[in-house]
Amino acid sequence: MSEKNKVPGVSTYNGPAGGWGALRAVAKAIRGQMAVGRDTSALLRVNQPTGFDCPGCAWPDPKSTSSFEFCENGAKAVSWEATSKRVRPEFFAANTVTSLWGLSDYALESLGRITHPMAYDATTDTYVAITWSEAMDRIGQALRALPDPRMAEFYTSGRASNEAAFLYQIFVREYGSSNFPDCSNMCHEATSVGLPQSIGVGKGTVLLEDFDHCDAVFCIGHNPGTNHPRMLATLREVSKRNVPIIAINPLPERGLERFTDPQVPIEMVANLATPIASTYYQIKSGGDLALLKGMMKWLFEEDRNAIDHGHAGVLDHDFIREHTTGIDALKADVESTTWDVIVAKTGLSREEIEAVAKTYSQAKRVIVCYGMGITQHAHGTENVQQIANLLLLRGNIGREGAGICPLRGHSNVQGNRTVGITEKPNDALILGIERAFGFTAPKEHGHDAVRAIQAIGEGHSKALISLGGNLAVAMSDPQATFAAMRTLDLAVHITTKLNRSQLIIGKQSIILPCLGRTELDIQAEGQQSITVEDSMSMVHASAGQLPPASEHLRSEPWIIAHIAKATLPATRVDWDALVANYDRIRDKIEIVYPDFFDYNQRIREPGGFRLYIAASERKWATADGKAHFLLARGVSEDPNLPSQHLTLTTVRSHDQYNTTIYSLNDRYRGVTGRRDIVFVNPDDLKANGLQHGDRIDVEVVGPNAVDHQGNTRSVRGFVAVSYPIAAGTVAIYFPEGNCLVGLDSFDPESGTPTYKSVPVSLQRSRAKAPAVDA
Repeated sequence: MSEKNKVPGVSTYNGPAGGWGALRAVAKAIRGQMAVGRDTSALLRVNQPTGFDCPGCAWPDPKSTSSFEFCENGAKAVSWEATSKRVRPEFFAANTVTSLWGLSDYALESLGRITHPMAYDATTDTYVAITWSEAMDRIGQALRALPDPRMAEFYTSGRASNEAAFLYQIFVREYGSSNFPDCSNMCHEATSVGLPQSIGVGKGTVLLEDFDHCDAVFCIGHNPGTNHPRMLATLREVSKRNVPIIAINPLPERGLERFTDPQVPIEMVANLATPIASTYYQIKSGGDLALLKGMMKWLFEEDRNAIDHGHAGVLDHDFIREHTTGIDALKADVESTTWDVIVAKTGLSREEIEAVAKTYSQAKRVIVCYGMGITQHAHGTENVQQIANLLLLRGNIGREGAGICPLRGHSNVQGNRTVGITEKPNDALILGIERAFGFTAPKEHGHDAVRAIQAIGEGHSKALISLGGNLAVAMSDPQATFAAMRTLDLAVHITTKLNRSQLIIGKQSIILPCLGRTELDIQAEGQQSITVEDSMSMVHASAGQLPPASEHLRSEPWIIAHIAKATLPATRVDWDALVANYDRIRDKIEIVYPDFFDYNQRIREPGGFRLYIAASERKWATADGKAHFLLARGVSEDPNLPSQHLTLTTVRSHDQYNTTIYSLNDRYRGVTGRRDIVFVNPDDLKANGLQHGDRIDVEVVGPNAVDHQGNTRSVRGFVAVSYPIAAGTVAIYFPEGNCLVGLDSFDPESGTPTYKSVPVSLQRSRAKAPAVDA
C-alpha cells in the first residue's frame, strides 16, 4: 500500500515465492561472495548423490535428482561458506576486539573465512595467530586444570557431521562430563522430548514419498519460503493434485501463499505461480494449543453425533483401541475446555476452527508439518504432543501418506542427536560406549543450553568449547548471556567465520578454523566423506569438492581428536586411527548404535539409507508398547498476565539462516536495508495510539519484564510497520528480539526459550532512531 512508501526501506512485495526474484538473489549472492568459475560450479554438486549436502536446511533430497538441487537460500549458504573473502592474521592485528564489537552481526560474518588458529592477546586487545600445536596445548592444559570435568560446557551446532558429533560426545564423556548444550535446545527440543512420550520416537514418521499419497497437509507455525525453500517444490506438487493445504500461522508468509518454481521454465517465462495454501488461518501467536484442543473438541462432538444417528464415527476407534491409551482422559480435558476460551486465545472464530477440523476429518491420510512456531513456547512440548493426539485420533501415524513431520532447521541437527549429542545419556548409550571403547561414561544428566549459561553465570562452569554456531547470539537474554560468558576461564570456538560469540572474551579465548561442508577433506588415508541425517531420518554421505580456504584449516573430526589427545593423556581411544579414515568412526557408531548396521556399505548407495522409525510401522517404543494420548495444561502460557497485552514473536528475515544474516533485506515482507522493524496489526497500532512509521518502544510485561540488572526488558526506537499480522500479535527479527526473552522464560519440559510468545506493550518512543544500513 502507498502508506508503506513513507517508511524508508519498507514497501509491498507482490511477487510469488521463488521465481525471478529467487534467481536474482542467487546471482547476487554468488557475485558478492564466490570466485566465478571453478567455485560457482560447486552449486551443481549440492545435494547430489556424489556431491556435498547443503549446509543450510534439513529438507530431504528427492529420489530422482536434477542438475539443480539447491534453492535460493541454499545457494546463499553455499556462497557464504565458499566465499573468496578471507580474514587473515593481518586483519586481526589491525582491528582490536573492542573495535570489532561495534560491527553488526551481518558485517562480522561478511568479512569472510578465518584462515589461521587465533588466540586473544589482552595486551593488544587483538587476536594473534598461533600454531595448532600451541592451541591444543593451551586447551588441554586449561581443561585438565579444572577441579571437576562438569565445570566445562560443550556446545554443538546442527551443521556438525555425524562423525564430528560422535567423536565430540565420546571425547566429552571420556573426559567425564555430560554437559551438552546444543542448538536443538533452542529449536526442536520439544519434539525430542515430547514425541517419545507420545509415540516412542523423537522424530518425524513420514518420508518424502508420503506427500505423493496424502489427502491433506497441515502447515502449522513454519515458513517454508525462507527456512526450507526446497519444501515448496513438494507442496507445489501436492497443490497440483488438488489436495488441501491448510496454513496456520500468525503472519502471511509468501511461501505458503504462492510459488513459482525456478526449475519449471513455463512458469518462469509466463510469470505463473502455483497457489500453495488452499486456506490460510492467521492465528494469534501462542494460540496453537487452543486451536488443537478446539479441533479435537469438534471431532469428539462430531463422532458422538454420528454414532448417535447410527453412522460411522469420525474417529478411528479400531486404531485407538488397538494402539493407544489415554483417550478417556484426553476427551474429558478437551470437552471441559470451553469454546469461548478457545476462540479468545486463537483469535479465530468457532466457525473457522470447525472448518479446519472438518477438513481434517474428511481426509483419510493427513500429514501435519510444524516448525518453531509450535516449539518455541512455554508449552512447546505440549503443543507437539497435542499434534500427535490429533493425528492418533484418526490413525494418521503409521499409514502411507500420513504422519507427523517436524521441520528441523540445520542440516544435521537431527543427526547430532541420533549419534549421542544429548545431556541425558540413557543406559543403552552408556553400554554402547563401553562396548566400543572400553570406558564407562558418566550416567548423570548434564546441562542443556539454558542451564549451561546459568551455570557459567553462577560461576559453576568455567570453560566453553563450541563446535560451530554462535551461541551467545542465538541464546535468549543477551544481557545475562554475554555477562556470563565474559567470566569464562577458557572459550574455544571451532568455526569457519568470525561472529559475536568470539568477541566475548574470557581469560583465554581461542578460535580454531575448520573446513566447511563444501571443501575437500584429506586425511592420512585419503579423501574423506562425512554423513548427515535429514528431517526424515535419511542418512547419506557428503563429500566437499573445493580446495580449502586456507592450508591451515583442519576438519572438525581432526580438531576434536587433537583436543581429546591434549586433554586425556591416558585416553582409551585411538584418535589418530579414527581420524585417518572416517570409515573407522562409522564402524564405532555402528557398535554404539546398532540401527546403523552396515553403515559404511549403506552410505555408499545413492541416497543413503533410512534409520528405523518404529512408529512408522505402528510399533510404539514406549514402556507399555502403546501410543499415548497426553494432556496439556489449559490453553494459556501464563494465565496471570494482564488482559491487555500483545504477544511478540521473533521471526527470521528471508536473507537469514538462524543467526547468519546474508543481507539486511527481507524481500517477501517488503523490507530493504534494515532490521529495526516491528510488524504490527493496523488495528493494534490504532488501539495503542500509534501509526505506521512511528518510532516505538517494545517493553515486556509480566513475570520476566525485568532483567538481571533491574532494567525493563525492551527494544527502543524501532519502527512500527503496519502489517497484516494476526491481531494481538507483533513480530520482530531474531536475534534483535532476543533481549526480550528472559533466561528463565522457557518450556519446563524441553528447556526451549519462549522466542515465540513474549507478552509486551507498545508505546511511542523518545529514543533516537537507529541508523538504517544501506
